Amino acid sequence: MNLPNKLTILRIILVPFCMFFIAFNFCQDNATLHLIFAIVGLVLFSLTSLTDMLDGKIARKYNLVTDFGKFLDPVADKLLIIGSYLALLVKHADNKFYLTFMFWCLFIILFRELAVTSLRMIVSSKVVIAADIMGKIKTVSQMVAVIVAIIEPVFCTYVFNTNNIATYVLVGISAFATLVSGLNYFKAYWPYINPNK
Repeated sequence: MNLPNKLTILRIILVPFCMFFIAFNFCQDNATLHLIFAIVGLVLFSLTSLTDMLDGKIARKYNLVTDFGKFLDPVADKLLIIGSYLALLVKHADNKFYLTFMFWCLFIILFRELAVTSLRMIVSSKVVIAADIMGKIKTVSQMVAVIVAIIEPVFCTYVFNTNNIATYVLVGISAFATLVSGLNYFKAYWPYINPNK
């Protein structure tokens, strides 16, 4: 197994740990403990996200692209983002507006990923669906949104009260980018789908 695929597997292994530290909401009266867990969650998520960039660059630079990597890399990305969003939902379960807003944004992400994955399966025998610029913007915006969602409550507690405004704005932007990315894929590859077959 080559290095890019090892990094992808490492990313999958780290996802549950990211989820645990992001979702940690015990001992609410211990602000220091919450800060420590938030920092650990932030570092873990950032490092895990970094492996996404590294495995692709290494695979392309050293011609180590494999079918296994093509399959596993997007799976790892989806697990990391969806798992992190679920962890944020758990952490802020007592905040109704936060819960509702994140739930619908997560629904958009899930719908897009399922739809595009299905599209890939249907047209795979006719054409290869390559990642476009909007897909990359979608991934980056989701990762940035999660990072802000992890650190903003810390600033709310220790610096000033932002009421998660930055989180709402960036998660909203990432949900919009996710939706546009999905629509772009369907617009580009819809001609390859025959409704009569």
